[in-house]
Amino acid sequence: MKIAIVTDSSAYLSTQEAEQYNIKVVPIPVIIDNQVYEEGVDLQTAEFYEKLRNSKTFPSTSQPVLGDMLKLYEDLGNEGYDTVLSIHLASTISGFYNTLVTAAPEIKSVKVVPYDSGITVRLMGYLAIKAALMAQAGADLADIIATLDDLKKTINEVFIVNDLQNLVRGGRLSNSAAFIGSMLKIKPLLTFDEQSNKIVAFEKVRSIKKAYKRAEEIFTEAYEKSDVPLRLLIIHGNDLPAAEAWQTELQAKFPDLATEITYFGPVIGTHLGEKAIALGWMADIFA
Repeated sequence: MKIAIVTDSSAYLSTQEAEQYNIKVVPIPVIIDNQVYEEGVDLQTAEFYEKLRNSKTFPSTSQPVLGDMLKLYEDLGNEGYDTVLSIHLASTISGFYNTLVTAAPEIKSVKVVPYDSGITVRLMGYLAIKAALMAQAGADLADIIATLDDLKKTINEVFIVNDLQNLVRGGRLSNSAAFIGSMLKIKPLLTFDEQSNKIVAFEKVRSIKKAYKRAEEIFTEAYEKSDVPLRLLIIHGNDLPAAEAWQTELQAKFPDLATEITYFGPVIGTHLGEKAIALGWMADIFA
């Protein structure tokens, strides 16, 4: 069995990583002021946040063109792959996965297996990397999917946003009504709900300092309970100094923990807004 791995640009893998692990990355369209861009192709992250500040209309995202996806799958079949594992952002924040599930049976040259990561950003990226490493080592499809399912159970995250309006306008926040109020005074903590995989606001705190502290408490509890080594990601929306400062603080508290800084690119930044920051963690696939 020869298995190809496909993911989308919201995994925020570098070009070098995509090449190293032989992962095909499909760009997700971002629409700003009626202009369509492709994330990571003709719209880079720094440029996006500049456009976000100056845009006349609220940006939005779209699904990759289905015809392009079908051509990619057909091309992979022609390259000798008999199976494609296509790993994509949570079906609760995008209809892309469900579109692929419907379209997959129509593809004759290769077996296409869409996989709902239940998450996005680099946490999903590590699912794609793990799948690629296993495929290169000759693992079969069932073993790869079982491993991804187990890895998904170790994933958690806490988002801190400056403004809920982006999420509310985009329809990506499932319980926004309870949290709309004086955002000057309240910092909501958000996560992907374990049951529904929807983005939910689960707690309110009164300052950014308290939000950081609470996020750390939630991670510490998970860290102490975990029976596998974890990798901690500090994820930022165009606020590298804040991410670096938080990483330094966390490394002092958890000296044996693998930590890294990553980012919210255009697709996720559209919904979370600039200066959003998060802690995300999962089993360390390299440990």
